[in-house]
Amino acid sequence: MDQPAPIPQPPGTPAAAPALRDRLTIPVLASGGILMAVMQTVVVPLLPDLPRLTGASAAAVSWTVTATLLSGAVLTPVLGRAGDMYGKKRVLTAALALMTIGSVLCALTSDIGVLIAARALQGAAASVVPLSISILRDELPPERRGSAVALMSSTVGIGAALGLPLAALVVQYADWHTMFWLTSALGALGVMGTWWAVKESPVREPGRFDVLGALGLAAALVCLLLGVSQGGTWGWGSARILALFLAAVVVLALWWWQQLRTGRPLVDLRLVSRPRVGLSHVAALLTGFAFYANSLVTAQLVQTPKTTGYGLGLSIVATGLCLLPGGVTMLLLSPLSARISAARGPRITLALGAAVIACGYAVRIADSRDLWMIIVGATVVATGTTLAYSALPTLILRAVPAGQTASANGVNVLMRAIGQAVSSAAVAAVLVHHSSPAGGVPVPTLHGYLLAFAMAGGVALAACVAALTIPGDGPADGTRRARVGVRGARDQALEGA
Repeated sequence: MDQPAPIPQPPGTPAAAPALRDRLTIPVLASGGILMAVMQTVVVPLLPDLPRLTGASAAAVSWTVTATLLSGAVLTPVLGRAGDMYGKKRVLTAALALMTIGSVLCALTSDIGVLIAARALQGAAASVVPLSISILRDELPPERRGSAVALMSSTVGIGAALGLPLAALVVQYADWHTMFWLTSALGALGVMGTWWAVKESPVREPGRFDVLGALGLAAALVCLLLGVSQGGTWGWGSARILALFLAAVVVLALWWWQQLRTGRPLVDLRLVSRPRVGLSHVAALLTGFAFYANSLVTAQLVQTPKTTGYGLGLSIVATGLCLLPGGVTMLLLSPLSARISAARGPRITLALGAAVIACGYAVRIADSRDLWMIIVGATVVATGTTLAYSALPTLILRAVPAGQTASANGVNVLMRAIGQAVSSAAVAAVLVHHSSPAGGVPVPTLHGYLLAFAMAGGVALAACVAALTIPGDGPADGTRRARVGVRGARDQALEGA
């Protein structure tokens, strides 16, 4: 097909605008991923004070976190599939817009009901990373794609490390609504930047949207994650929790049956059943578990009162600064992850990252009393997370058709989110079980913290094993196939001559 001839520009017209847009595509998408992670963490420093600020109970306030978790888990695969069908840029812009609207609502109210609903809207931003990764695959040449995807995947950890100290500073020195006005302004910039700098991907997978599949998956995830997140509060053996888990199993089984019999399913389960895809999802779940325990346990450990003999009694601002080196490390090391994947394959990068996470927890077990060792251990875990999280989308991109990249990466991000939710529940259960009074208030013991580190390290080793069992495609697999194809075409031409 003939390509349309370029339209000549009048003399004196600057030609920098298209080039500038191309150069800004990666920074704009990466800033959206960082903003999404910041949005998820900014409410954490507020949790102790929100009951007083809103007049609500502590149980009601906890839903400002749970609502975001649930809506993000439900909407990530749904919006990923919508992006494959209707346009990734269009759906990405809509997700950022919903997040911004949620931030504005949070900034305008002190009513706990409105806050919870607004935080649920913000959960739509969880789809930003898989949609952006799919856009990068469609738009970038192969030589730039690896490093861009690695950076995009690392934005989750970078934003989380930046969000906590930022929110703590705002909460300590300004009205708490200021924090949400700030995220609203950043969200508006993200929407405008995406609209201006990101091209719409031409790769589509047309068909009818699977509404029944979306509703079934939403119901199953709500039951599962609600049970996991509220188990510690309601009691793991309570009738409500057991009923939620039973409902999740039943609905998920029915949803699975429906997906296998639908012409255009929300999630292609036949694709998921392939070892390269399915094992990548298992590794994502285990890595999400191992990564999240680092932030949870570190934040509590350094704030433990000094009277315990092992606590440091740090403020929430100082706590955020302890996690900041890990975020900077993730930003700096994402290109290294891409180079390792290009040289050895993403499977090896994922296994290496999981092994480094386990080494980080070994450092935490060896010394969790000195601040500098705590920072070193947390940074080592962040380093491993960078390698692992950067390799996961590359594995998915190599294993699925181009028309299903957003939905497949959405499922992979969903598995990470489930791993994080299970990690939160498991860490809380361990720390609650191993607590002792300090100043009249029960606080986790050092033994409890060390058990949590050991649990997360063991899960990281399991993730390493899962990564090594993924069928390998070797380094630069796509380049090798292209070379084989070129050689084949050359041989055919010589034979014809």
